[in-house]
Amino acid sequence: MPDVVSLTAPTLPPNLAFEHSQSVTFTPPEIVSHQSAVAWDGIAVDSVDLRRQDVFEYEFRGTNHLLIATERGHRYDGESSVDGLPKSSRREFSQTLTFAPAGHRFQGWQKPRLLARVTNFYIDPHGPLFSSEPRLANYEFRPQLFFVDSNLWTTTQKLKAALQISDPADRGYVEALSTTLAHELVRANGGTSTASQLRGGLSLWQQRNVADYIDAHFGEDVSLHQLAQVAGLSPYHFARAFKQSFGVPPHRYHLAVRMERAKLMLENMKTSVTEIGVQVGFSETSGFSTAFRKFTGMTPTEFRRVLR
Repeated sequence: MPDVVSLTAPTLPPNLAFEHSQSVTFTPPEIVSHQSAVAWDGIAVDSVDLRRQDVFEYEFRGTNHLLIATERGHRYDGESSVDGLPKSSRREFSQTLTFAPAGHRFQGWQKPRLLARVTNFYIDPHGPLFSSEPRLANYEFRPQLFFVDSNLWTTTQKLKAALQISDPADRGYVEALSTTLAHELVRANGGTSTASQLRGGLSLWQQRNVADYIDAHFGEDVSLHQLAQVAGLSPYHFARAFKQSFGVPPHRYHLAVRMERAKLMLENMKTSVTEIGVQVGFSETSGFSTAFRKFTGMTPTEFRRVLR
């Protein structure tokens, strides 16, 4: 498996790393190519493309859950299996999902008809995605082979795209998608998402405390988990309740606070655009300018000209 990189290297180092034994292995190994793997809050994503139409084998067994999103899968012959399920010789399995719980072996072989493309999601069962909620941490997953679930599929594709973009401004969006993935996985596995238990938005004291916290830490990378702790809720419930109360997701609200602070700072002509960008949480001027333009319709320099 390729080196794991962080979402916003080097400011946000990865907190999940996999040795070769913790990823799907292919025999021969050169039959596939990998995009750079990305790690984030107890989850790693690895996109794999088949390079030639030769017979090959694959196998995985590790301490992490494995979720496979097969974008393109066609074979003349082959067999796939996950511990606890009958073997499958299905020939066409594009747009399907496969789930091997931690400790279950996933293996098989195939003679491909078309060059396959899959995305592997490695999920730490003891990481923040599940440990934040006792119900998720204690959930006993069952294996699933070549199943279809439109909601879970959509979430995997959104998460894959967001991680590959690696935009620091989208940190909150990635966190929300990761949390949604955990709940969608439970629901698709036969459980019931706790989202249905949520009623209404944040209480007044929760709104005040969260808004004050964001205002006090506007220039920092505040995580969804931190804000959820301030409100005394799980990250999943908090994200939904926050949007109901404020009309936008937490990361968008945080960005808006940053941009409003930036507008005030730009009134001081002695402070450079680069310095202001750093103060509101951007390590690069280009990232600050892009975010500011999306928010105001002007670059920081153009905005400053209007003030003169």
